Amino acid sequence: MIKPLHTASFPTVTGSIRTLSPGHIRLALLALALGGFGIGCTEFVAMGLLPELSRDLLPELYVADPEAATAQGGILISAYALGVVVGAPTIAAFTSRFSRKKMLVVFAVWFTLATVASALLPSFGLVLAARFVAGLPHGAFFGVASLVAARMLGPGNRGKGAAFVLGGLTIANIVGVPAITALGQQTSWRVAYFAVAVIFALTAVAVAFAVPRTAPDPAASIRGELKAFTRLQVWFALAIGAIGFGGFFAAYTYISPLATEVTGLPVDAIPFVLVVFGIGMTIGNFAGGAFADRGIRRAVLTSFAAVFVALLGLLLTATMPVMLFVFVLFIGIASSALSPAIQVRLMEMAEDSQTMGAAVNHASLNLGNALGAFLGGLAVAAGLGYLSPIVVGLVLTVLGVAIALLSFGLEIRSNRRRGILTRDTTDAQPDPAPVGG
Repeated sequence: MIKPLHTASFPTVTGSIRTLSPGHIRLALLALALGGFGIGCTEFVAMGLLPELSRDLLPELYVADPEAATAQGGILISAYALGVVVGAPTIAAFTSRFSRKKMLVVFAVWFTLATVASALLPSFGLVLAARFVAGLPHGAFFGVASLVAARMLGPGNRGKGAAFVLGGLTIANIVGVPAITALGQQTSWRVAYFAVAVIFALTAVAVAFAVPRTAPDPAASIRGELKAFTRLQVWFALAIGAIGFGGFFAAYTYISPLATEVTGLPVDAIPFVLVVFGIGMTIGNFAGGAFADRGIRRAVLTSFAAVFVALLGLLLTATMPVMLFVFVLFIGIASSALSPAIQVRLMEMAEDSQTMGAAVNHASLNLGNALGAFLGGLAVAAGLGYLSPIVVGLVLTVLGVAIALLSFGLEIRSNRRRGILTRDTTDAQPDPAPVGG
């Protein structure tokens, strides 16, 4: 856990300065991480319950062709991811002048209601729509929470701040996702989503009580936030996340049928696979946060190389139960180490558009989620088997590396042309200004 070693000062709505004790900072960080925990559950639990979702919502197709039904069920995952892609820039732009604490509470309530709707609606089409709506505040929540966490942790800790909030998501894959997956397997996937809704309701209460109440940023504006999209390097960073992270999601979306149909594990073993993956994600996330604060380019390229090796290892050894667990662990470590680096990269390249830069990272990663799940599903539906999404993942990872190399090369050339010393570090970048909590 990241330990705050200082007090933090926030401008309040009345214009005075409020100083937070280390204990208060810890409580606020835990409240933000709880939101990440809930988001991790709602995003990833569908992957472990994909066969159950497909069998219940597409019964006729499932009886006729289970693989085709499972592949179509993967669209539910894509719908959530596309909700993130649409919602992250839109909500970040329109809420940039509101109190960040109030918006975090609103987002938590939004998640609660949309998740309850996902559990109650009767048909595949309606659940699909509910999953899209549930994804809309995802990026904005993580973006705002990352800025607040970075502010509380102090200068030079943007990577660690992003990692702490994302830590809730990764820990969800150790505890929440496996437990809720097991609950859904024993009862119903609908019960599983009700459990996720309870987590979001608790998040709303925790944020309301623990996160400091501060004034909105008077300089923020829709036009100012949208200015981020006029910068070429922002688009490169988005592409790195969307294409490169798509490689991870192509493989992970179909991990449940891969484990049962290729490796030969019983269905009851799926939660244990998810636990191992969650452990890897947690290790990679916090290591990646510290790594990102030391050098973004190195962190991105090293993480991509590790993702490629881990996916290749899984492809070659998926029939062996022990090796499945080993490489699922490594995939979790490598992929999660990449996320904080891309987050900080976008915050740097967005310059003054801090809210947008922090939020659209999750749009890019979830575009990768949608892309990976879609392309992996196409491969499965074409009859290529459950190993084929891993091959798709390898191709997307290579493309992500190529985009990263092009982005970094252009940045270095531009800096040299302007006589700017090029350093692979975040130290020279300004920390987030005091923003509404």
